Amino acid sequence: MFNLQWKHLGLLFVLMLVLVVAACGNEEEAETGSAEGSESEDVNYGEEMGYKITGIEPGAGVVAAAEGTIEEYENLEGWEVVTSSSGAMATALGEAIDNEEPIIVTGWSPHWKFQKYDVKYLEDPKGVFGDAETINTMVREGLEEENPEAYKILDQFQWESADIESIMLEISNGTDVEEATTAWVEENSDKVAEWTAGTEKVDGVEIELAYVEWDTEVASTNVVGKVLEDQGFDVTLTPLDNAVMWQAVSEGQADGMVAAWLPGTHATQLETYGDSVVDLGVNLEGAKIGLVVPAYMDIDSIEDLTPTE
Repeated sequence: MFNLQWKHLGLLFVLMLVLVVAACGNEEEAETGSAEGSESEDVNYGEEMGYKITGIEPGAGVVAAAEGTIEEYENLEGWEVVTSSSGAMATALGEAIDNEEPIIVTGWSPHWKFQKYDVKYLEDPKGVFGDAETINTMVREGLEEENPEAYKILDQFQWESADIESIMLEISNGTDVEEATTAWVEENSDKVAEWTAGTEKVDGVEIELAYVEWDTEVASTNVVGKVLEDQGFDVTLTPLDNAVMWQAVSEGQADGMVAAWLPGTHATQLETYGDSVVDLGVNLEGAKIGLVVPAYMDIDSIEDLTPTE
Protein backbone atom coordinates (compact mmCIF):
# COMPACT_ATOMS: atom_id res chain seq x y z
CA MET A 1 0.00 0.00 0.00
CA PHE A 2 2.86 2.36 0.98
CA ASN A 3 4.74 1.62 -2.28
CA LEU A 4 1.61 2.21 -4.35
CA GLN A 5 1.12 5.68 -2.84
CA TRP A 6 4.72 6.62 -3.65
CA LYS A 7 4.25 5.43 -7.23
CA HIS A 8 1.19 7.66 -7.55
CA LEU A 9 3.09 10.61 -6.09
CA GLY A 10 5.96 9.96 -8.48
CA LEU A 11 3.68 9.90 -11.46
CA LEU A 12 2.01 13.12 -10.30
CA PHE A 13 5.42 14.80 -9.94
CA VAL A 14 6.45 13.74 -13.44
CA LEU A 15 3.15 15.02 -14.87
CA MET A 16 3.56 18.40 -13.16
CA LEU A 17 7.13 18.66 -14.47
CA VAL A 18 5.93 17.97 -18.01
CA LEU A 19 3.25 20.66 -17.71
CA VAL A 20 5.74 23.24 -16.41
CA VAL A 21 8.15 22.51 -19.26
CA ALA A 22 5.34 22.74 -21.80
CA ALA A 23 4.13 26.04 -20.35
CA CYS A 24 7.62 27.49 -20.53
CA GLY A 25 7.92 26.35 -24.12
CA ASN A 26 4.61 27.98 -25.06
CA GLU A 27 5.59 31.21 -23.32
CA GLU A 28 8.93 31.30 -25.15
CA GLU A 29 7.19 30.58 -28.44
CA ALA A 30 4.67 33.33 -27.77
CA GLU A 31 7.43 35.81 -26.99
CA THR A 32 9.33 34.81 -30.13
CA GLY A 33 6.19 35.10 -32.22
CA SER A 34 5.46 38.53 -30.74
CA ALA A 35 8.95 39.72 -31.50
CA GLU A 36 8.73 38.42 -35.04
CA GLY A 37 5.35 40.15 -35.43
CA SER A 38 6.80 43.50 -34.36
CA GLU A 39 9.68 43.05 -36.77
CA SER A 40 7.32 42.39 -39.67
CA GLU A 41 5.39 45.58 -38.87
CA ASP A 42 8.55 47.70 -38.99
CA VAL A 43 8.14 48.76 -42.62
CA ASN A 44 10.58 51.14 -44.29
CA TYR A 45 8.07 53.14 -46.31
CA GLY A 46 10.77 55.43 -47.67
CA GLU A 47 12.63 52.54 -49.24
CA GLU A 48 9.41 51.14 -50.74
CA MET A 49 8.61 54.54 -52.30
CA GLY A 50 12.15 55.20 -53.48
CA TYR A 51 12.31 58.13 -51.03
CA LYS A 52 10.02 60.17 -53.30
CA ILE A 53 7.11 62.49 -52.57
CA THR A 54 4.60 62.77 -55.42
CA GLY A 55 4.01 66.45 -56.15
CA ILE A 56 1.89 68.53 -58.50
CA GLU A 57 2.92 71.39 -60.82
CA PRO A 58 6.35 72.98 -60.34
CA GLY A 59 6.03 76.37 -58.67
CA ALA A 60 2.89 75.51 -56.68
CA GLY A 61 3.06 76.63 -53.06
CA VAL A 62 2.43 73.14 -51.73
CA VAL A 63 5.35 71.85 -53.79
CA ALA A 64 7.63 74.59 -52.48
CA ALA A 65 6.57 73.75 -48.92
CA ALA A 66 7.17 70.04 -49.54
CA GLU A 67 10.65 70.87 -50.80
CA GLY A 68 11.08 72.92 -47.65
CA THR A 69 10.37 69.89 -45.48
CA ILE A 70 13.33 68.10 -47.04
CA GLU A 71 15.54 70.99 -45.94
CA GLU A 72 14.01 71.38 -42.48
CA TYR A 73 13.60 67.74 -41.42
CA GLU A 74 16.89 65.87 -40.96
CA ASN A 75 15.09 62.54 -41.29
CA LEU A 76 14.17 63.46 -44.90
CA GLU A 77 17.79 63.61 -46.01
CA GLY A 78 18.05 62.14 -49.50
CA TRP A 79 14.31 62.47 -50.26
CA GLU A 80 12.99 64.12 -53.42
CA VAL A 81 9.76 65.87 -54.45
CA VAL A 82 8.79 64.64 -57.92
CA THR A 83 6.65 67.25 -59.69
CA SER A 84 3.92 66.33 -62.17
CA SER A 85 0.38 67.75 -62.24
CA SER A 86 -2.60 67.69 -59.90
CA GLY A 87 -4.29 65.14 -62.16
CA ALA A 88 -1.23 62.88 -62.29
CA MET A 89 -0.89 63.12 -58.51
CA ALA A 90 -4.51 62.07 -58.02
CA THR A 91 -4.08 59.15 -60.44
CA ALA A 92 -0.95 57.96 -58.63
CA LEU A 93 -2.74 58.20 -55.28
CA GLY A 94 -5.71 56.19 -56.54
CA GLU A 95 -3.50 53.47 -58.04
CA ALA A 96 -1.49 53.17 -54.84
CA ILE A 97 -4.65 52.86 -52.74
CA ASP A 98 -6.12 50.25 -55.10
CA ASN A 99 -2.96 48.17 -54.59
CA GLU A 100 -2.58 49.08 -50.88
CA GLU A 101 0.87 50.46 -51.57
CA PRO A 102 2.57 53.29 -49.67
CA ILE A 103 2.56 56.77 -51.21
CA ILE A 104 3.06 60.34 -50.02
CA VAL A 105 1.51 63.15 -52.04
CA THR A 106 1.44 66.92 -51.80
CA GLY A 107 -2.15 67.47 -50.76
CA TRP A 108 -4.60 70.23 -50.02
CA SER A 109 -8.13 70.60 -48.82
CA PRO A 110 -10.80 71.13 -49.85
CA HIS A 111 -10.26 68.24 -52.28
CA TRP A 112 -12.42 65.33 -53.37
CA LYS A 113 -9.80 62.78 -52.26
CA PHE A 114 -10.87 63.33 -48.64
CA GLN A 115 -14.39 62.20 -49.53
CA LYS A 116 -13.41 59.39 -51.89
CA TYR A 117 -10.48 57.86 -49.99
CA ASP A 118 -9.50 57.21 -46.39
CA VAL A 119 -6.46 59.49 -46.27
CA LYS A 120 -4.82 61.71 -43.66
CA TYR A 121 -2.38 64.59 -43.30
CA LEU A 122 0.99 63.86 -41.73
CA GLU A 123 1.64 66.04 -38.71
CA ASP A 124 4.11 68.84 -39.37
CA PRO A 125 5.79 69.63 -36.02
CA LYS A 126 8.12 72.21 -37.56
CA GLY A 127 5.22 74.08 -39.18
CA VAL A 128 6.73 74.14 -42.67
CA PHE A 129 3.27 74.04 -44.29
CA GLY A 130 1.95 76.81 -42.09
CA ASP A 131 -1.46 77.15 -40.49
CA ALA A 132 -4.89 76.82 -42.09
CA GLU A 133 -5.33 79.00 -45.16
CA THR A 134 -8.14 80.84 -46.86
CA ILE A 135 -9.09 81.08 -50.53
CA ASN A 136 -9.66 84.68 -51.57
CA THR A 137 -11.23 86.47 -54.50
CA MET A 138 -9.04 88.92 -56.44
CA VAL A 139 -10.17 91.30 -59.19
CA ARG A 140 -8.45 93.82 -61.43
CA GLU A 141 -8.30 97.49 -60.56
CA GLY A 142 -11.19 99.44 -62.04
CA LEU A 143 -13.66 96.53 -62.16
CA GLU A 144 -15.96 98.05 -59.55
CA GLU A 145 -16.46 101.22 -61.60
CA GLU A 146 -16.62 99.55 -65.02
CA ASN A 147 -18.64 96.43 -64.15
CA PRO A 148 -20.37 96.97 -60.77
CA GLU A 149 -22.81 94.06 -61.08
CA ALA A 150 -20.07 91.49 -61.65
CA TYR A 151 -17.93 93.12 -58.96
CA LYS A 152 -20.71 92.79 -56.39
CA ILE A 153 -21.38 89.13 -57.20
CA LEU A 154 -17.70 88.31 -56.91
CA ASP A 155 -17.51 90.30 -53.67
CA GLN A 156 -20.46 88.37 -52.18
CA PHE A 157 -19.31 84.92 -53.30
CA GLN A 158 -18.60 82.75 -50.25
CA TRP A 159 -19.17 79.06 -49.46
CA GLU A 160 -17.88 76.10 -47.44
CA SER A 161 -15.64 73.08 -47.98
CA ALA A 162 -18.60 70.68 -48.08
CA ASP A 163 -20.08 72.66 -50.97
CA ILE A 164 -17.02 72.58 -53.19
CA GLU A 165 -16.03 69.01 -52.29
CA SER A 166 -19.44 67.68 -53.34
CA ILE A 167 -18.91 69.16 -56.81
CA MET A 168 -15.32 67.97 -57.01
CA LEU A 169 -16.34 64.42 -56.11
CA GLU A 170 -19.02 64.39 -58.82
CA ILE A 171 -16.48 65.56 -61.40
CA SER A 172 -13.88 63.01 -60.25
CA ASN A 173 -16.50 60.27 -60.63
CA GLY A 174 -16.95 61.18 -64.30
CA THR A 175 -19.69 63.80 -64.32
CA ASP A 176 -19.11 66.57 -66.84
CA VAL A 177 -17.88 69.80 -65.21
CA GLU A 178 -20.70 71.91 -66.65
CA GLU A 179 -23.30 69.33 -65.65
CA ALA A 180 -21.98 69.05 -62.09
CA THR A 181 -21.77 72.81 -61.52
CA THR A 182 -25.15 73.49 -63.12
CA ALA A 183 -26.78 70.88 -60.87
CA TRP A 184 -25.17 72.40 -57.78
CA VAL A 185 -26.31 75.92 -58.68
CA GLU A 186 -29.87 74.70 -59.25
CA GLU A 187 -29.91 72.72 -55.99
CA ASN A 188 -28.48 75.59 -53.92
CA SER A 189 -30.60 78.51 -55.07
CA ASP A 190 -30.78 80.03 -51.57
CA LYS A 191 -27.00 80.30 -51.34
CA VAL A 192 -26.72 81.61 -54.91
CA ALA A 193 -29.36 84.24 -54.09
CA GLU A 194 -27.04 85.58 -51.36
CA TRP A 195 -24.29 86.05 -53.95
CA THR A 196 -26.54 87.90 -56.39
CA ALA A 197 -28.44 89.93 -53.77
CA GLY A 198 -28.70 93.61 -54.68
CA THR A 199 -27.63 93.11 -58.29
CA GLU A 200 -29.51 93.46 -61.54
CA LYS A 201 -29.33 91.21 -64.58
CA VAL A 202 -27.32 92.41 -67.56
CA ASP A 203 -27.43 91.74 -71.28
CA GLY A 204 -24.24 90.22 -72.65
CA VAL A 205 -21.70 92.18 -70.60
CA GLU A 206 -18.34 90.45 -70.96
CA ILE A 207 -16.49 89.09 -67.94
CA GLU A 208 -13.37 86.92 -67.90
CA LEU A 209 -12.22 84.82 -64.95
CA ALA A 210 -8.78 83.22 -64.77
CA TYR A 211 -8.04 80.06 -62.84
CA VAL A 212 -5.39 77.44 -62.30
CA GLU A 213 -6.41 73.90 -63.24
CA TRP A 214 -6.56 72.50 -59.73
CA ASP A 215 -9.70 70.54 -58.91
CA THR A 216 -10.75 73.15 -56.36
CA GLU A 217 -10.42 76.02 -58.81
CA VAL A 218 -12.09 74.15 -61.65
CA ALA A 219 -15.12 73.66 -59.41
CA SER A 220 -15.25 77.15 -57.87
CA THR A 221 -14.57 79.07 -61.08
CA ASN A 222 -17.16 77.12 -63.05
CA VAL A 223 -19.77 77.65 -60.34
CA VAL A 224 -19.17 81.40 -60.26
CA GLY A 225 -19.13 81.42 -64.05
CA LYS A 226 -22.50 79.70 -64.16
CA VAL A 227 -23.99 82.18 -61.69
CA LEU A 228 -22.69 85.12 -63.73
CA GLU A 229 -23.99 83.53 -66.93
CA ASP A 230 -27.45 83.13 -65.40
CA GLN A 231 -27.33 86.86 -64.60
CA GLY A 232 -26.84 87.62 -68.30
CA PHE A 233 -23.06 87.94 -68.53
CA ASP A 234 -21.00 86.69 -71.46
CA VAL A 235 -18.51 84.65 -69.43
CA THR A 236 -15.03 83.48 -70.43
CA LEU A 237 -13.13 81.08 -68.16
CA THR A 238 -9.41 80.96 -68.91
CA PRO A 239 -7.10 78.28 -67.41
CA LEU A 240 -3.56 79.55 -66.76
CA ASP A 241 -0.47 78.62 -64.83
CA ASN A 242 -0.34 79.84 -61.25
CA ALA A 243 1.86 82.91 -61.67
CA VAL A 244 0.33 83.79 -65.03
CA MET A 245 -3.15 83.81 -63.45
CA TRP A 246 -2.07 86.47 -60.97
CA GLN A 247 -0.26 88.42 -63.66
CA ALA A 248 -3.34 88.37 -65.93
CA VAL A 249 -5.54 89.90 -63.22
CA SER A 250 -2.90 92.43 -62.17
CA GLU A 251 -2.48 93.63 -65.79
CA GLY A 252 -6.22 93.68 -66.52
CA GLN A 253 -6.05 90.86 -69.06
CA ALA A 254 -8.54 88.97 -66.88
CA ASP A 255 -11.22 90.56 -64.71
CA GLY A 256 -10.78 88.37 -61.66
CA MET A 257 -10.18 85.03 -60.01
CA VAL A 258 -11.60 83.13 -57.03
CA ALA A 259 -8.43 81.08 -56.58
CA ALA A 260 -5.97 82.95 -54.33
CA TRP A 261 -4.66 80.62 -51.59
CA LEU A 262 -3.35 82.74 -48.71
CA PRO A 263 -1.17 83.38 -46.85
CA GLY A 264 1.15 80.50 -47.76
CA THR A 265 0.43 78.80 -51.07
CA HIS A 266 0.38 81.99 -53.15
CA ALA A 267 2.73 84.01 -50.94
CA THR A 268 5.20 84.60 -53.78
CA GLN A 269 2.48 85.72 -56.18
CA LEU A 270 0.91 87.99 -53.55
CA GLU A 271 4.25 89.66 -52.92
CA THR A 272 4.78 90.17 -56.65
CA TYR A 273 1.30 91.23 -57.76
CA GLY A 274 -0.59 92.10 -54.56
CA ASP A 275 -0.28 95.85 -54.96
CA SER A 276 -1.88 95.80 -58.41
CA VAL A 277 -4.97 93.65 -57.67
CA VAL A 278 -8.02 94.25 -55.48
CA ASP A 279 -8.56 91.70 -52.69
CA LEU A 280 -12.29 91.12 -52.15
CA GLY A 281 -11.60 88.89 -49.17
CA VAL A 282 -12.23 85.29 -48.21
CA ASN A 283 -14.55 83.10 -50.27
CA LEU A 284 -13.65 79.88 -48.40
CA GLU A 285 -12.14 79.31 -44.94
CA GLY A 286 -10.27 76.32 -43.52
CA ALA A 287 -8.15 75.49 -46.53
CA LYS A 288 -5.02 73.49 -45.77
CA ILE A 289 -1.91 72.11 -47.45
CA GLY A 290 0.45 69.34 -46.36
CA LEU A 291 1.73 65.85 -47.01
CA VAL A 292 -1.06 63.30 -47.37
CA VAL A 293 -0.88 59.50 -47.03
CA PRO A 294 -3.41 56.63 -47.11
CA ALA A 295 -4.77 55.85 -43.64
CA TYR A 296 -3.42 52.29 -43.79
CA MET A 297 0.14 53.61 -43.61
CA ASP A 298 1.25 53.25 -39.99
CA ILE A 299 2.78 56.71 -39.66
CA ASP A 300 1.31 59.94 -38.27
CA SER A 301 4.05 62.53 -38.61
CA ILE A 302 6.68 63.69 -41.09
CA GLU A 303 9.17 62.80 -38.35
CA ASP A 304 8.15 59.13 -38.63
CA LEU A 305 9.86 58.88 -42.02
CA THR A 306 13.46 57.69 -42.34
CA PRO A 307 16.39 59.09 -44.35
CA THR A 308 17.95 57.30 -47.28
CA GLU A 309 20.51 54.67 -46.38
